[in-house]
Amino acid sequence: MDALAANLAAVRERIAAAATAAGRAPDAVTLIAVTKYARDEWVRGLLDLGVRDLGENRPQQLTERAETFTAQPPVRWHQIGQLQRNKVQKLLPAAFLTHSVDSETLLARIERVAAEEGLVPAVLLQANVSGEDSKSGFTPDALRALWDAGLDRFPHVRVRGLMTMAPAAAPDAVEAVARPVFAGLRTLRDELGGAEALPMLSMGMSGDFEPAIAEGATHVRLGSVLYAGLAEG
Repeated sequence: MDALAANLAAVRERIAAAATAAGRAPDAVTLIAVTKYARDEWVRGLLDLGVRDLGENRPQQLTERAETFTAQPPVRWHQIGQLQRNKVQKLLPAAFLTHSVDSETLLARIERVAAEEGLVPAVLLQANVSGEDSKSGFTPDALRALWDAGLDRFPHVRVRGLMTMAPAAAPDAVEAVARPVFAGLRTLRDELGGAEALPMLSMGMSGDFEPAIAEGATHVRLGSVLYAGLAEG
């Protein structure tokens, strides 16, 4: 696990450097280690190295791994992939934060299940800032309409912020392609109530997390950059 430790240390250094360059505190950015393709021994290695925020794309794998991997302090499991309405009931007790609430229909389903189960889950609303047909999420106009209608219709859900994904881009095009999307999410957040009302911005993955931090990301979702070189070991 020496390679994993080295990768994690390098990523933390890059996060700190990006935050400092943006005039932000490094500890204002939460690293979520995405474990979708991670071997169990890599997950254990991350826990041994002090990582406590882990992200899964599939609800079933999240709930299974939440039962398997325990640690002190406890693991904070993040649902970062698309969530189907029929998976909500099983997911909610295990998820610390659901990043991918991409429609009012899903938000209403979470509200119903949370009320029935006596839960108040924390969620982020996924915004399709880039306008790509391949990406799910609220359009900016749909989010504005949701805000205008009022979130008091969902008293059992804590909307903590927004999430987005930028288009894939070659390394030399990330600034031009991804950064405007991240800036757009921050601008939308500011329009809807600012950091006081929506303190979390989940944006930035392995190929574009530094410009995301420059634009105000509070949570970055990193997978491949943590596991580079491990498959051969």
